Amino acid sequence: MEREYVMQVAETIRQQLLGTTPMNVICSWGALHGFKATTFKDMAALKFYVKGRLFKGYVLIAYNEMDYYEIYLQNESGTKCIHEECYFDQLGEVIDVAIERGEDAEEYERFCEEEHAKLMRGEIG
Repeated sequence: MEREYVMQVAETIRQQLLGTTPMNVICSWGALHGFKATTFKDMAALKFYVKGRLFKGYVLIAYNEMDYYEIYLQNESGTKCIHEECYFDQLGEVIDVAIERGEDAEEYERFCEEEHAKLMRGEIG
């Protein structure tokens, strides 16, 4: 696969992710820097490290031949596909559920309230 193509696809993925996902969500992943162009399973991809509440490791977003994105989580436990047919405007939502927010909205809201209270008391910062 040509390097220029991989770089172009990775940059497109990065722009789409950053353009459709609120910055506070991306910040909650700890993923502001370190975006890298790569290949994964013979697909051009974007790779970046996250430190989410539910997952710490790498996120790989690969562009497949069917014009979809495949999203993988990778750490010392291995590599897991979390979505095989993702549209560009779903990237942030799919990733956020997998690494930070989870499926239980009420539980996440309680977590955020507890963290906010700790911050206001000066316990974290």
